Amino acid sequence: MTNRLEKLAAALPEDLDAALITSDCNRLYYTGLASSAGILLVTRSGSIFLIDSRYIEIARKTIRSCEVELLEKLGEQLRALVKRYGLRRIGIESGYCTVSQFLSWKKEISECELVMDERVNDLICGQRMIKDEGELALIRQAQELTDRSFDYICGFIRPGMSEREIALELEFYSRRIGSEGPSFDFIVVSGPNSSLPHGVPGERKVEKGDFITMDFGCIIGGYHSDMTRTIALGEPDEEMRRVYATVLEANCRSMAAVAPEVKCADVDKVARDIIYGAGYEGCFGHGLGHGVGVEIHEADRFGTSSKGECMPGMVMTIEPGIYLEGRFGCRIEDMIYITANGCINLTASNKELIIL
Repeated sequence: MTNRLEKLAAALPEDLDAALITSDCNRLYYTGLASSAGILLVTRSGSIFLIDSRYIEIARKTIRSCEVELLEKLGEQLRALVKRYGLRRIGIESGYCTVSQFLSWKKEISECELVMDERVNDLICGQRMIKDEGELALIRQAQELTDRSFDYICGFIRPGMSEREIALELEFYSRRIGSEGPSFDFIVVSGPNSSLPHGVPGERKVEKGDFITMDFGCIIGGYHSDMTRTIALGEPDEEMRRVYATVLEANCRSMAAVAPEVKCADVDKVARDIIYGAGYEGCFGHGLGHGVGVEIHEADRFGTSSKGECMPGMVMTIEPGIYLEGRFGCRIEDMIYITANGCINLTASNKELIIL
């Protein structure tokens, strides 16, 4: 954690004296402590974490990368820190700070200027984008639980169960085997509901002839996993098989295209060209993938408008899909780690069509 704070401090723009970090995810990234509150001030001369009485004991035991101080009188303490470090201009994590929060900070520390532009936020996102070995190990553990959960749920599903029942069982099982919680609200959609990329599990009963799409993930040490599988309950028809085969080809070929310095938009294009070329233009409306870490959606992105390039150390998803409105949908999502030679698939679950 020390290196992360030192790297951020060293990379601050010359006209900024410090960065003020208040978001849950960035506090976790820089301190290693998961908490619902706290303020991290990062300066070139040192960093300090202010935390209230609910977390102070665990913070003092956990955090070694900076000073830890009990948060009692926010305004007084911040003004004292501004004076101690001689701060004149402080950058804000603009991607997470609301307008009301920004105005509150300005009132609390009116002695110096708070700068709300994208530079500090971009520095943080860029640093988080490249995972170290410790982060990769946690993501691997989270994905291992996700794979185990998928194996389990395939043996659990029966005709007549509701989408909600399956989603709840999937979450309960993943927690029983060690997940700290769901990476996000699990998606379990079936039949005509499977054409909804982010559909909400409901009371619909799964039945023979359905596609069932399940998008879910686990959390270990604050780090997320993300996986989608579409399975068939009973024999799928010819078009369902064709759609599945097309999505699988798009998944595999776009993954094979990943390599350092390849443009993220070009990876997306590989999958999109396959899907559109099969006659499903307009049926794949979202991007091909996104970064994963202490948040389920992080930089960078595989998408048509993506500006970035693949870099070693990124953990990204590859998740092409085809969605036929009111009929059915199919998505296959793996999570990859980009290396100097290409990428490693962190997802072990079978992605050939499973028929229950």
